Amino acid sequence: MIRFVVRRLAGLVLVLFAVSLAVFALFNVIPGGDPALRLAGRHPTQQNIAQIRHDWGFDRPLPVQYLDMMDHLVIRRDIISYQDQTPVMPTIETGVPRTLSLAVGAAILWLVFGVTIGVLSGLNAGRWLDRVLTVVALTGISIPIFWLGMVLLYLFTYRYRDVGVFSWIPIGGYASWSDPIEWAKHLIVPWCVLAVVSIGFYARVVRASLLDARGADHVRTARAMGLSRSRVLFRHALRTSLIPVVTLFGLDFGATVGGTVILIEKVFGIGGVGQYAQESVAHLDLPPLMAITLYGAAIVVVANAAVDIAYAWLDPRIRVA
Repeated sequence: MIRFVVRRLAGLVLVLFAVSLAVFALFNVIPGGDPALRLAGRHPTQQNIAQIRHDWGFDRPLPVQYLDMMDHLVIRRDIISYQDQTPVMPTIETGVPRTLSLAVGAAILWLVFGVTIGVLSGLNAGRWLDRVLTVVALTGISIPIFWLGMVLLYLFTYRYRDVGVFSWIPIGGYASWSDPIEWAKHLIVPWCVLAVVSIGFYARVVRASLLDARGADHVRTARAMGLSRSRVLFRHALRTSLIPVVTLFGLDFGATVGGTVILIEKVFGIGGVGQYAQESVAHLDLPPLMAITLYGAAIVVVANAAVDIAYAWLDPRIRVA
């Protein structure tokens, strides 16, 4: 286990290094990526631009600029935005709880409902319930989440605002954890919107895996030993059929925290890291994008490490060296 942790930590460092190099190199080759031009204003002179490049260090070699940026980002933690000259890390630290609140709540919903629908569909394969659940799952997969978010926000907070069943839904925004009820009220609709696509996808994966697992040798052996149907299902068939789900969950959760939330946070005005990333991309602001990208990459690597650990628990045939 110690070797496993060391390998994962080494992998985390290498991934973050590669991602940081890629982001830094990309912003130095794309058109309009020169921060000196944006800092100089609308009608700058060449002298103004040259002075800004010298003051900010943009005239130094790229490797030196990269090392200086990583020093301010990782060691000193005082990196500032090129766009408005504000500290980057305090903004990210404020947004992380909001983004994680959105991602974790949505992940719980899509995992619970996706697995439940998949199991019900697999146990009733070919019957009317399976067909209905299949239609529901495919409908969820097909809906663009940003469109669904805007539609639900319009319906619940404007069109049917006076209807009692919808009157409690806030008009976007975010509430602190100090008031759990208000916190959940502000996030319930974003949770559902973010989870709807994954619920359908996970349901299809669980259904297919469960049907395969029910015909496996170890499941047939469990039935032959006289074990109850529920024990065979939950102890043997479902346990091994969840391995693909664990793989997907690790990847999807990392991708959600690192990217998908961008589509939702802006719609509902949550003000998390995703919304900050969207604003930084719009202004081609490298320092916050570098910090946000490394944050997202770290989440992905940690999520995949957790997936590897879960493998050994779900399937005794898998061992982590």
